[in-house]
Amino acid sequence: MRQINARLVLEDGSQFEGVGFGAEKNVMVELVFNTSMVGYQEILSDPSYTDQAVVMTYPLIGNYGINEEDYETGIPTICGMVVRDYNDSPSNFRSRDTLDHVMKKYGIVGISGVDTRKLTRHIRTYGSCKAMLIRKESTALLGTAAVEMLKTAELPKDPVSRVSTPVVYCVGNRSDHRFHVVVIDCGIKRNILRMLEQQGCFLTVVPWNTDAEHIMALRPDGVFISNGPGDPASVKETIAAIESLLGRIPICGICLGHQLICLAYRAETYKLKFGHRGGNHPVKNLLTDKIEMTSQNHSYAVDEKSLKNTELEITHVNLLDGTVEGVRCKKDYVSSVQYHPESAPGPQDSTYMFDEFLQMMSAWKEGKENARTK
Repeated sequence: MRQINARLVLEDGSQFEGVGFGAEKNVMVELVFNTSMVGYQEILSDPSYTDQAVVMTYPLIGNYGINEEDYETGIPTICGMVVRDYNDSPSNFRSRDTLDHVMKKYGIVGISGVDTRKLTRHIRTYGSCKAMLIRKESTALLGTAAVEMLKTAELPKDPVSRVSTPVVYCVGNRSDHRFHVVVIDCGIKRNILRMLEQQGCFLTVVPWNTDAEHIMALRPDGVFISNGPGDPASVKETIAAIESLLGRIPICGICLGHQLICLAYRAETYKLKFGHRGGNHPVKNLLTDKIEMTSQNHSYAVDEKSLKNTELEITHVNLLDGTVEGVRCKKDYVSSVQYHPESAPGPQDSTYMFDEFLQMMSAWKEGKENARTK
């Protein structure tokens, strides 16, 4: 029996004891859950989880280790992981490290031995909440002290600025590419870059607060808005840039990028009770009348009613709760989806979205060429 040496405290006073792994420190987080059966390395390294601790509903975590290829970012910014059973003896030919060692390296707190089914039901009932992962007990955190701290404390408000690239960089072959795409990095997953590069795109990745004129000066064929953490309404610089780009260049967005595009059209967003996080969310494509299984990770959604006064058309809806999962504006050559078509690992039903972005850029270029010859 491993010794109980860690504690999870929720702001409503609920407490869960367990065995610690990863970093030995105390951290305040937003507590959410993910229903994926695999992919804990991608979840650990997804910038969209900045300032959050993730409850993994699949019971066994750590059993296939950590490899060098599946990171979604160079420096993970997730705060913690809560699991039922942590395995520190991975069996996988690709494994190069243990989850515990990687979490220690990046200061990520873990707690195992928790009844994650009970905890997930609690979050579903009462919603995502602030919580404290405690690895170092102190008299200041005993009794109700941790709960009182949670009630008055606020989580950081600037996650996008902390995870976006600070410098411009390029991905792909500059001399042999079909399209040049400027990617606005709001906390991008590496697999999005891989997917775009595999489609023959040369990518120029720019910081989240790059303005429209700097983007247009790079002479792109299209602009891509990435995923990322936090409240989309707080990312005002990116919204302003998108608003200035509308109608001037094809634009595509994923997850936070989808929300920012809708906000640029003066729609509204709101926070979901407990968000969508997992690899099995059914989405209906209203253009094809087909159902797609999707990977999702978001706390916010676009208000469907607010879209009625915009030029955006809803293209996808979530079959579990009816939330908006995709929009487009044919006139402006704009499209976006709330889910993750690049999911890794996860269902591959929606990878066509990248093909459609290329088709949109091709049609835009063809239209410009026809306009010149008239």
